[in-house]
Amino acid sequence: MVSTLPANTRISKVPPQVRGNIQTLQSHLVEWRRHLHQRPELGFEETITADFITQQLTRWGIEHQTGIAKTGIVATIQGSRPGPVLAIRADMDALPIQELNQVPYRSLHNGKMHACGHDGHVTIALGTAHYLALHRDTFAGTVKIIFQPAEEGPGGAKPMIEAGVLSQPEVDAIIGLHIWNNLPLGTVGVRSGPLMAATEYFHCTIQGRGGHGALPHQTVDSIVVGAQVVTALQTIVARNISPIESAVVTVGEFQAGTAVNVIANSARLSGTVRYFNPEYRDVLPERMEAIIAGVCQAHGASYQFDYTRLYPPVINDATIAELVKSVASSVIETPAGVVPECQTMGGEDMSFFLQEKPGCYFFLGSANPDLNLAYPHHHPRFDFDETVLGTGVEIFVRCVERFCQQK
Repeated sequence: MVSTLPANTRISKVPPQVRGNIQTLQSHLVEWRRHLHQRPELGFEETITADFITQQLTRWGIEHQTGIAKTGIVATIQGSRPGPVLAIRADMDALPIQELNQVPYRSLHNGKMHACGHDGHVTIALGTAHYLALHRDTFAGTVKIIFQPAEEGPGGAKPMIEAGVLSQPEVDAIIGLHIWNNLPLGTVGVRSGPLMAATEYFHCTIQGRGGHGALPHQTVDSIVVGAQVVTALQTIVARNISPIESAVVTVGEFQAGTAVNVIANSARLSGTVRYFNPEYRDVLPERMEAIIAGVCQAHGASYQFDYTRLYPPVINDATIAELVKSVASSVIETPAGVVPECQTMGGEDMSFFLQEKPGCYFFLGSANPDLNLAYPHHHPRFDFDETVLGTGVEIFVRCVERFCQQK
């Protein structure tokens, strides 16, 4: 992540500008979040989560559709007069992690945990829906709140788009947030252009010729070939990507061999590729395969190369990003406030929504080292300062009000 503020930065205690009606809602937000945190579910399995969301929306008289892309939900809230349509997206799924936090609301589901803040995302979206349903006279047009499954994989955004969540009525713009322990409480990370990277994976099997470790001249050593491939792949970013751009090629797995005195017959390499600039979409896999082919040919080995594109980069629209930045600046009044150069090579399938509609995805700083709430995302002790829940609702509500005024 590119940021001028580490998560352990202490921000002076200036309370965010959260209106009274939302401050009153804070205890309910905490209650909802902890209920969800105790009941984590993996992608496309979020039935308990979806039932809880549906119960709340029904209680508040909010129109909604269920069962979209298996477990997804879309709530529709009409303002007091005609106007534009703004969508708000919140992801619902958890991770296959055993929680180590010793808190009253720790996960009740063995081997599953909300270790990325999605329980907070659902809660903030519910709080926003609750407030808007009670204050329809404060905005024009329509707000569609999209509760999306499977962000952690295999991806729920694209199936929801294919199911038509951006139409009937047609969405004009979309926003979303990520509770972010890489930034301290009292900050918001928002910028136009690339915010998060494309997420892509590769697998390569190198086929050599195995044999006795004492007779290497009779073999084609797949480990030696693989080692040279790993080294050569690092030249792609160093020598094929502009030095003012960012990209990552990481070999995360290297599996080969069965015994100390046996030259491995084959080796398997797997890893990930990340980049911000869509122009590198084809350049990177093409260059990777050319390098693998060349190294294998030089050693008399063969190969199989498989490349999977998971999520494209998250690229924010300049106009909507400026709206969110303006709102965040009015809500977060700490000295740090808005952090404009906040990026990460992590990926997000919010990117599919942003390919369809102008929008903005942003980070809501949530780390509080004073309360030992600064563990990174996907850590078994991840947790966040729950005061950000009300702040998130306030930012969303102001974005709705400001977007409608602009139109």
